[in-house]
Amino acid sequence: MNGISKNLLIVEDDEGLQSQLRWCFDDFEVSIAGTREEAITHLRRNEPGVVLLDLGLPPDPGGTTEGFATLQEILRLTPETKVIVITGDNDRANAVKAIALGAYDFYQKPADPEILKLIVNRAYQVFELELENKRLQLNSHQSMPLDGIIANSASMLKACRTIEKIAPSDISTLLLGASGTGKELFAQAIHNLSNRSNKKLVAINCAAIPENLLESELFGYEKGAFTGAVKQTIGKFEMADGGTIFLDEIGDLPYELQAKLLRFLQERVIERVGGRKEIPIDARIICATHQNLAEHIKEGRFREDLFYRISEITINIPAVREREGDALLIAKAFLTRFNQEYGKSLRGFSPEAIQAIESYDWPGNVRELESKIKRAVIMTDGLLVESDDLDIDDTDSPDTPPLNLKQIREEAERKAILRALQHANQSISDTAKLLGITRPTLYSMFEKYDIHPKNQ
Repeated sequence: MNGISKNLLIVEDDEGLQSQLRWCFDDFEVSIAGTREEAITHLRRNEPGVVLLDLGLPPDPGGTTEGFATLQEILRLTPETKVIVITGDNDRANAVKAIALGAYDFYQKPADPEILKLIVNRAYQVFELELENKRLQLNSHQSMPLDGIIANSASMLKACRTIEKIAPSDISTLLLGASGTGKELFAQAIHNLSNRSNKKLVAINCAAIPENLLESELFGYEKGAFTGAVKQTIGKFEMADGGTIFLDEIGDLPYELQAKLLRFLQERVIERVGGRKEIPIDARIICATHQNLAEHIKEGRFREDLFYRISEITINIPAVREREGDALLIAKAFLTRFNQEYGKSLRGFSPEAIQAIESYDWPGNVRELESKIKRAVIMTDGLLVESDDLDIDDTDSPDTPPLNLKQIREEAERKAILRALQHANQSISDTAKLLGITRPTLYSMFEKYDIHPKNQ
């Protein structure tokens, strides 16, 4: 929350202590209140992230009635505010009661400025993290361009826009992407946005069914077609009549069955195993694979004519490592989901955990990310998920790009100068022309970035 002032409200009726506490927190915008009424006024006006509250307030300065009433009203009006209760020496019972009512922490008088500053700063960090998490949840609809798909990166938003365009048509669609990128979610989105959404989406994984059973699973079979076929059974294609059939891992479809699938795509009829009757089927076809079908065609493992039939539209689904900023976005969505599933109240990720999520390569894509966050929610003991809870092996991960704009700009400038030098064959004059700057400016940049051209 850079650029936003850090507001602290101190509720204390002792004027001497007010002054002492004010000067403890020179990095905060400090408001002072001596009564419950003043405290609520400042709360509404300044929306402080943290409140220091003395329980002994007028008209009951020797007791705690007014202090507890103030605590409850603050939390009712702004439940996200972190209230640190200041109690008298050896007043543990009231401190415990305050925590039970929702106070973030407590501190016993007399005040040690250094310790109190640590407690307030820690409370404000938690407040910021929770506020960011809440903001993301409130804006989650903006991060879900399609139902079930969380994305904010340009590559994924482009894929989602394509889905929206093609969904109303019946065009055959091929989804390409590594395992775990969400191909089935995309297929579901196409179906949900189509004119067939009131009918079934029937999914079948061509790699998960033994080859000798796949044909009968897809096309059904007649009674007596083979040993054990004691009754007529319809297949997935007939189940999907009027709706959509999703053939996942189409690259594993046996070559013999590819001809039968091609006939369906051309004629829109099927025959059950052991049958001779042509059965008309009205179903949209969506296929998906993580394999390189062009290589399969070269090797004679996939029919080229079938490839062109199933790929009237091809959509490439990017891997998580190619989706800038999406890993953390997805991780936060999973954290919210698993918090609810396991009855946890984790408030977010520590800075180290965020760095680990952003720098890890995620070879297993969204499926791996989901698994890691699920594990972390179960294993985490504190309020924040730590990097150790994620169990990420990041030894081979690239460094996370800096967020500091000055660093990013300087790195871009340095790369541009090196690239221009290569294009200009190390000529200083030509490099300056390519970059659109003067020679003196270029020489100063050489010095700034410690660059030593061969022709200098």
